[in-house]
Amino acid sequence: MKQYTNTVFMVEPVDFGFNEETAVNNFFQNKMQETSKTIQERALSEFKGMVSKLRQHGVNVIVLQDTLNPHTPDSIFPNNWISFHENKTIALYPMFAKNRREERREDDVIEVLEEKGFDVEQIMDYSSAEDEEIFLEGTGSIILDHVNRIAYAAVSPRTDEELFIEFCEDFEYSPVVFTAYQTFEGERKQIYHTNVMMCVADDYAVICLSTLDNKDDLKAVTDALKKSGKEIIDITEDQMNKFAGNMLQVGGLGDSKYLVMSQTSYDSLTKEQIAAIEKHNPILPVEISTIETLGGGSARCMIAEVFLPKEK
Repeated sequence: MKQYTNTVFMVEPVDFGFNEETAVNNFFQNKMQETSKTIQERALSEFKGMVSKLRQHGVNVIVLQDTLNPHTPDSIFPNNWISFHENKTIALYPMFAKNRREERREDDVIEVLEEKGFDVEQIMDYSSAEDEEIFLEGTGSIILDHVNRIAYAAVSPRTDEELFIEFCEDFEYSPVVFTAYQTFEGERKQIYHTNVMMCVADDYAVICLSTLDNKDDLKAVTDALKKSGKEIIDITEDQMNKFAGNMLQVGGLGDSKYLVMSQTSYDSLTKEQIAAIEKHNPILPVEISTIETLGGGSARCMIAEVFLPKEK
């Protein structure tokens, strides 16, 4: 089992825009004074540029196009509602925003994957938890160390601890639960998704340790990372606000591997941090500033990793 895969799933936007429903607790979102047509054109251009760059480096990108109806302004972030696992299982997740629940198109996704030879035997559907106002937003909420079978989650309105533990029991991961905070309008607020403050790669982790206000949480997270052999690359909260925690390691041709991040993220890093990452793998920056500004998510949020095996 590898930490990363060279097959990823992405959703091409048809009407991307600012989502008022998610902005209540996603403090990374910002409005833009542009027409919806201009915003969609920019987002689509950024999306296609990212897909092209990934494919140029040997990443197998499976693309599903969004539909105009129902209107799903955040469909470009599929990792929050679906994940694909090596045990031939797909997981579906409960979403905080009602208009994001419309993004779940598992039948269409499974059809595309099976056409490409992937083996799907089981669906673990946690989405009924929405009826009880309980949420767990996929690999936005959960950071998976596949090799060491450790799962990290920062509790928030979108990440329920009990449901996270249930997921860990179902998929056989050891849970590491904590709370992460960011300063917003002078107050410490819970970070909405774990994947904006940490990224776990094969031999290292990029993480904003200053978000862990509780000393016990800080110790638990750093101990788990160190015991699993990860080099810890610490980023500042300012860098996190530029999406420097929202990164994903992917495989390319042969044994090649890359850390995908936005150009905004890359530009925020110091020379020392870049060198620490590039000691392990090259960096693949992509220009997605419109998507980041309005959506409040970055490169990692746009990618759902496909660990499903191929049919024999």
